Amino acid sequence: MDTETLLTTTRSVRRKLDLDRPVEEGVLEDCVRVAQQAPAAGILLDAQRWVIVRDPALRAEIAKIVRAEAIPTMAKYGHLTTEAVMRSARHLVDNLGRVPALAIPCMIGRPPEDPVVQNGYYGSVYPGIWSFQLALRAKGLGSSMCAYHLPAREAEVAELLGIPGDVAQISLLAVAYTTQRDFSPAARRPAGEILSFDRWERPA
Repeated sequence: MDTETLLTTTRSVRRKLDLDRPVEEGVLEDCVRVAQQAPAAGILLDAQRWVIVRDPALRAEIAKIVRAEAIPTMAKYGHLTTEAVMRSARHLVDNLGRVPALAIPCMIGRPPEDPVVQNGYYGSVYPGIWSFQLALRAKGLGSSMCAYHLPAREAEVAELLGIPGDVAQISLLAVAYTTQRDFSPAARRPAGEILSFDRWERPA
């Protein structure tokens, strides 16, 4: 797969995840290896950790926690997106416990309150998350963020997995092989409509 195809066809996959095919530890470890090469602030490179849950009982418990937070969140904010996206999101939430692997990127240390420091903190972990998702796609897997538990029930997932209190869960990604190999670029506005050179021009 060439680079542009990889970058333009890596979707948030929810309905096309293969819930019955296991994901091998070696594949997941190799994708984390790729993710480690993403740009990050030097002082935060050693703070990144990954917990990947394949145990069915643990996945089921995590799914219950996530679902309990997801359903009211969807009811509250669902009007901000399309019905199709909501159906897709609800499908993932309802089947989260069946997803073969749940990947939780973490950072040692709690998120800083200072907005300036926050920029470096999150800016040092999300490139790695995206690289992880790209690496998955290159190997025939899909992923989708599904971290509804973080605002109120992060501690419950931490207790299940033995994650220390001074370690922050940054997201939760559902990971599985996909039931189709080919994906297409999504409909987006042309670059010329959202791009300005040198000075801001209000888009039409």
